[in-house]
Amino acid sequence: MAADEENVTDARVAPIAPLPDHRDVNMPWWQELWRRHAHITTPLRERGLPCDIEFGLSAYIVRVSLPDDSYLIISPPQEPSSERPPGNPEGWIATREHPYDPSLFEVLYDSAPSDTPGAAQRPEARHGGSARPLIEAIDHRLAQLGLLPHPVSPTATTHPLPATPTLHPPKAPVLSETAARASVYVYGDALRALTDRLNGAESHADAAALLHQILEPADGLLAQLGEFFEAAGEKAKEAEEDDGFDLSYDLADAAAEIRSLGEVLHVAEDRMRALTPLVPAARPPSSLASPPSPPPRVLPPAQPRHTR
Repeated sequence: MAADEENVTDARVAPIAPLPDHRDVNMPWWQELWRRHAHITTPLRERGLPCDIEFGLSAYIVRVSLPDDSYLIISPPQEPSSERPPGNPEGWIATREHPYDPSLFEVLYDSAPSDTPGAAQRPEARHGGSARPLIEAIDHRLAQLGLLPHPVSPTATTHPLPATPTLHPPKAPVLSETAARASVYVYGDALRALTDRLNGAESHADAAALLHQILEPADGLLAQLGEFFEAAGEKAKEAEEDDGFDLSYDLADAAAEIRSLGEVLHVAEDRMRALTPLVPAARPPSSLASPPSPPPRVLPPAQPRHTR
């Protein structure tokens, strides 16, 4: 939970919404659910919207508090229940509700597949369990209603980088004229350039910032790679052949494995940054003199625990 408990303030972005304040926040099972839904909760919290994880009719849901006392329910299919693991359903359903005004109920987004043969699918059904179209739909509707505390520019990074690393915008790899004509793997070259920057990083903080580019749950490389394989699976289905459906299942499994890898490594950025020494290393003692003992090594402060 260390990554979520940080409340980084940057001059360019508004503070992230705090974690929920209840005893379950300290329970391992709840922390696991929170981790599995980070690709939904993190972008919304960056927009100033408090989120929580609750149990719905038959599966866990994300509840999002809105400034007018209404709220969003973001859930997988509930009836019939989803057989997919929490946080990775076959589709998302987002509704706005109000505890005292039923007339405010509306469906903002529904990418869940219909279980009724011949029933018309909503346009967003093609996105399945992808998070980005869901967040974009919520952004659009809440902006219309004036309920988005901190709008995020589509071109802005929604998760602030730490202030300590001195990084420069990534540059395209420099190739000779011959190599430039021959290379067609521009995306592999871009990742190779990122690896070169990691190899040359001057501090663990710089390395952590580069890990952020890979592991950020909404816009990082792993998240987008999962989206890519999911889209490839949908494209394979368009053939309407048995092998196309088989291929789509393999690609969907690959997308799930990539998202699972992101979940496993979700704290790697913070762990890498914690390796940065906060004081210079002590010089080796001289054989001719006995210098005073070096000051104690300063460790990163322990993350606060949220209790009621």
